[in-house]
Amino acid sequence: MWRALMYQLALIPLVQAQNDYCRTHRTFREPANTDINVYCGTNRMELHILLCPVYFGGYNETLMSLNAQYFKGECRGTPDWTVDPPILKYNFSITEEAVSACNNKIKITQEVGSGLFADFSSVQFVNISGMINSLDPSAGTITYRQEMIYKFSCRYPLQYLVNNTEMTVSGVSLAVKDSNGSFISTLSMMLYSDRFYTTQLKVPEVGLTLKTRIFVEVKATNLTGRFNVLLDRCYATTSPYPVNSTYYDLFVGCNRDGQTVMGVNGQQQEARFSFEAFRFVQHKNRTLSTFYLHCSTRLCERSVCTSLQQNCTDISSRRKREVQDTSVTDAATVSSGPIRTQVDNGDTVGIVSEVSEQLGGKRRSLQGVAIAAGIVGALCIAMVAFIAYWIIVPRTIGATEKRMLFTTKE
Repeated sequence: MWRALMYQLALIPLVQAQNDYCRTHRTFREPANTDINVYCGTNRMELHILLCPVYFGGYNETLMSLNAQYFKGECRGTPDWTVDPPILKYNFSITEEAVSACNNKIKITQEVGSGLFADFSSVQFVNISGMINSLDPSAGTITYRQEMIYKFSCRYPLQYLVNNTEMTVSGVSLAVKDSNGSFISTLSMMLYSDRFYTTQLKVPEVGLTLKTRIFVEVKATNLTGRFNVLLDRCYATTSPYPVNSTYYDLFVGCNRDGQTVMGVNGQQQEARFSFEAFRFVQHKNRTLSTFYLHCSTRLCERSVCTSLQQNCTDISSRRKREVQDTSVTDAATVSSGPIRTQVDNGDTVGIVSEVSEQLGGKRRSLQGVAIAAGIVGALCIAMVAFIAYWIIVPRTIGATEKRMLFTTKE
């Protein structure tokens, strides 16, 4: 306590100089709701409040702290006089230890799905909230200083539908700023060539051979251990964009392609599955078939992950999942780079056709020769018959005439 008071006394000359600077600044006025900005990052939360309204209220940066934790150095802000207007900065990482160090609150809520998630019976959100309070050093039984309170919160929808709408609540000395954020940038998708997920898949320039098994891992990094990764749907498209292109579902809930093998999903901070390389039929006239992999991903609190997973052995549960809308927005998706597979471009078929045409030509030539030979043979036989006729017939007539002559003489 005495150490903190000595520290504040030592800052009096500096505070007085800064107070003189604020007196001429345009923000030297009563506090307003717009005096606080909240940045909901994937790893940290940042709070910025205007400093000159704090001085106008009779306080300074040493008398402002997170959740009234005035004597904890990590709960005090850092003034920045190099920017215009001057601000007081607070930041802390999104881990349970850092959030609770200054008595901020972290709460997991479950709500009925609405909008794009209307087909989900349970949607989870994370809400981190707190306030920045002022300490009145002269307060006794009464005080003439107005207490300053800046309330803030960050709401993270775990399905990654990002909505940056800000809301403020009116009040003279009470500022409230609610912001939305997303954990989407903490997620990454990696492709591997082995079932131990140790060797990254390298797609050759000539493409992967069809039916090559591809191992996929979607992993969360720099995230509190309170959440696991759950894949709702993974699918391939002919375009880098998840919508408005030809697609093929590898799995949607319990329904999966016959060559897709599920690994872990919802049990830890990485989800895994594998599938065999294929080609899109529309790429039949191309040397390579290129497609892109996308996964609709969400985080779930460990204690409720099992309740969010589909029971694939329950027929009624499967039917319920089948009627769900599988449309996914780009912001809610983790995607891979291009995957190329080899395609038969028709050269082999062309060779076979060419050989067939050559053989067909030879057969047609042989048939022509045979027909010509038949015609010539028939002509030859006709000529022989004709010649034989004219040789044999006259002789027969002569012999007949002789027999008739001999008969007459007698």
